[in-house]
Amino acid sequence: MNQDKWTSVDHYINDLFTAADPIFEAVLETSRAAGLPEINVAPNQGKLLQLLAQAHGTRSILEIGTLGGYSTIWLARALPADGKLVTLEFEPKHAEVARANFVRAGVSDKIELRVGKASDSLAQLVMEKTGPFDFIFIDADKESYPDYLAWALKLSRPGTVIIADNVVRKGEVIDANNEDSRVQGAHKFNALLAAEPRVNATILQTVGSKGYDGFALAIVLE
Repeated sequence: MNQDKWTSVDHYINDLFTAADPIFEAVLETSRAAGLPEINVAPNQGKLLQLLAQAHGTRSILEIGTLGGYSTIWLARALPADGKLVTLEFEPKHAEVARANFVRAGVSDKIELRVGKASDSLAQLVMEKTGPFDFIFIDADKESYPDYLAWALKLSRPGTVIIADNVVRKGEVIDANNEDSRVQGAHKFNALLAAEPRVNATILQTVGSKGYDGFALAIVLE
């Protein structure tokens, strides 16, 4: 199997289960035109996030890492009419693009976008006693993943689902001596997650149009 085959299979899956949606197409085009990095989740991954949130009966979501709002919209569509999603973005330019995309998708009334360093925004959420959240999605700078796990646990409750994307890093995560700071962040996050007694968790490897990677899935126990 190679990248061309993985991408072709992703297209096959998306043709079957993620019907062409002009909203998502516009979101990607707007983000591309603004020069945002093309690191959004794949359509079938976005659909998976939506399904997991719906299956969990999610009413409140925390997303760490907004980018252009592509995954945010998938998650917002899983919420009931009175549901709420708080998303955190460091780059003001990304946040501006995302806000316009939320309006375009008709979900802006469900979303609160906070701009700034994620650790500061997370500390503010804790101080405000916002939450606990039913569902937390981590997809931001990998170097800070260990810190984001600690904050996620502070903002969770028993039963909260925590998903962290990009934790396999093309398999490089098995090398504890890898000098890439993103790999180091993912490696430390994975070890902390495995040792954390307050969660039941696993990691799944994935291949597809985005290449070879994987995501962590955890449920908070206490």
